[in-house]
Amino acid sequence: MPQINGQEVGPIGFGLMNLTWRPQPPPEEVAFAAIRTAIQNGATFLNGGEFYGTPEYNSLVLLNRYFTKYPEDASKVCLSIKGAVDVQTLKPDSSPEGLRRSLDNSIKLLGGVKKIDVFEAARRDPKVPLAEAFGILQKEYIETGKLGGIALSEVSAATIHEAVKIAKIVAVEVELSLWSTEPLTNGVAAACQQYGIPLVAYSPVGRGMLTGAIKSLDDIPAGDMRRHMPRFQPENFENNIKLVKQVEQIAKKKGVTPAQLAIAWVRWLSGRPGMPVIIPIPGATKPEQVEENCKDVTLTDEEAEEINDTLAKFEVVGTRYPDGAPVNT
Repeated sequence: MPQINGQEVGPIGFGLMNLTWRPQPPPEEVAFAAIRTAIQNGATFLNGGEFYGTPEYNSLVLLNRYFTKYPEDASKVCLSIKGAVDVQTLKPDSSPEGLRRSLDNSIKLLGGVKKIDVFEAARRDPKVPLAEAFGILQKEYIETGKLGGIALSEVSAATIHEAVKIAKIVAVEVELSLWSTEPLTNGVAAACQQYGIPLVAYSPVGRGMLTGAIKSLDDIPAGDMRRHMPRFQPENFENNIKLVKQVEQIAKKKGVTPAQLAIAWVRWLSGRPGMPVIIPIPGATKPEQVEENCKDVTLTDEEAEEINDTLAKFEVVGTRYPDGAPVNT
C-alpha cells in the first residue's frame, strides 16, 4: 500500500471538494455517507480545502461534524488540506500572515477532532520565497505538532526541484487524467519519481466528463464552475466528448464503467518505469458513486496500450482553466 508522510493510505483516495463547493451541496447526511463509504472501501487519503465552500460550510466544517459523529474514523485517514489563499478572491497568499491565518483557521474549524496530516498551499505564491513559507510551516506548525507535513499543489517541475532542497515534501498534487496528461510530459511526474514523492492525481475522471454522465452542456448545472472552463465551452465541447465516447466503448468491452476505466488507467501508470507512486483522488457526492470509484479495476498492458493509442490520436481542445488562472505554479 502507498504511504504519504509515513501513513499508509489506499491506492485510491477521496476528493472532498464537491461535498461543499458546488451550487447545491448534498445534504450533510449524504456527505457523511459518502465519506464513510470511502473509508470503508480503503480510500483513506482525504483531500479537502479551507476554501472548498463558504467560511460557514467548507471541508473543515464538514469534517468536524463527521469526526464528531464518527470519532473512530479519525485515526484511519490521512487528511490533506489546501489553503493559503484569500478566501474571498481565491488568490494565492503564502505570506506569513496569510499562512498563519489559513492554518490557524483550519485547525480551529476542525475543533481538535482530527489533526491536519498534510497541508498544501493551493497554488505557489509568486510573491513569497518557498524558504520563507516552508520555514513558518516547519517551525511553527510541524515542530509544534500542529501539522504533519508539507505538500505541493498545481506546481511545475521547477518548483518541485526547488522545494525539495528546502523542506521535506510528502506529496505533490496535480491534475492527471485521460484528458489531462501534461504531468507525464512536463517533468512533474519525473521529478516526483526522482525524489520518491507520491503524486496525487486530482480530477482523474476529468471533472466528471469521463464518467459519461455529461452528454451535453445542459447536463452541467447553472453556477457550476465548469461552465467557465474552456474545455466545457460550446466551441470545444463537441470535440472533447468524442474522447468520452471512445472511453465508453473500451469500458463496455472490459465490463466496467467509464469512470472505473479512467481511474484504472491512472493507477496503471503508478510505479511504472520513470513514474512515481500515483494516487488518484476522484470526488463524488453519493455513496454509490464512491463505491463505484473505489472498485479495484486492473488494466492489462494490452488494455492500457489500447487506451494510449486512443489518446495518441486525440487532441483535447481548450485549456484546463480560464486565462489568468494560476497553473503549473
